Amino acid sequence: MNLDYNEGLALFSEITNMVKDEITGKQEAVVCSPFIHLHSLVQLAKGYDKVSVGAQNAHQAESGAYTGEVSAKMIKSIGVEYVILGHSERRQYFGETNALLAKKTDTALKHDLKPIFCIGETLEEREAEEHFKIIKTQLVEGVFHLDAEQFAKLVIAYEPVWAIGTGKTASSDQAQEIHAFIRIEIAAKYGQEIANATTILYGGSCNPKNAPELFAQPDIDGGLIGGASLKSRDFVDILKVFNN
Repeated sequence: MNLDYNEGLALFSEITNMVKDEITGKQEAVVCSPFIHLHSLVQLAKGYDKVSVGAQNAHQAESGAYTGEVSAKMIKSIGVEYVILGHSERRQYFGETNALLAKKTDTALKHDLKPIFCIGETLEEREAEEHFKIIKTQLVEGVFHLDAEQFAKLVIAYEPVWAIGTGKTASSDQAQEIHAFIRIEIAAKYGQEIANATTILYGGSCNPKNAPELFAQPDIDGGLIGGASLKSRDFVDILKVFNN
């Protein structure tokens, strides 16, 4: 929940122009903004094949008496491609459960939105050594009800909640360990081909300094960027790691 309308458009314009000038690999940037920005960002993104637009949330119902909410159909109708579901802040502050997120995922897919489905363990869960159990449960209850064709449309994002704003940091080896575990679980459910093709993002305070080491890990395919995405230079420098 950052930036007013004009500030958001200015940041996005900076990012798209820098991506056009500096990104030479096959990487793609997905900018997930507050709802008020989305329609204008979709228009600004036209002609930039490396930049897509996503929403930060969507309601599980098709429509109805849910004042203040925004549906997947509404989001898709303005040309948005992606939607973040189950972000750690939504789980923590708004009580979103795995069962609710399963419904949100179904509705998003029905309207041809590509979910960026977030999973991750808290500090208490990590210290109790329950992180693998938590991650597996979030996958099983949140998205493993999908068939293979549906699941293949998802992006998975791992957020080590215990390492965000706590002063603790996740090492690249710790991040890789969880990413590898996620891919193994996907392979067990859907087969190795789909597991290999699934994009798994790392969402733990990624920045230009730690991005090269993180992205060098075999199972980390990119980042779910938080604070660094509010600075166009930092955001594009993270993207540039994949130029090589």
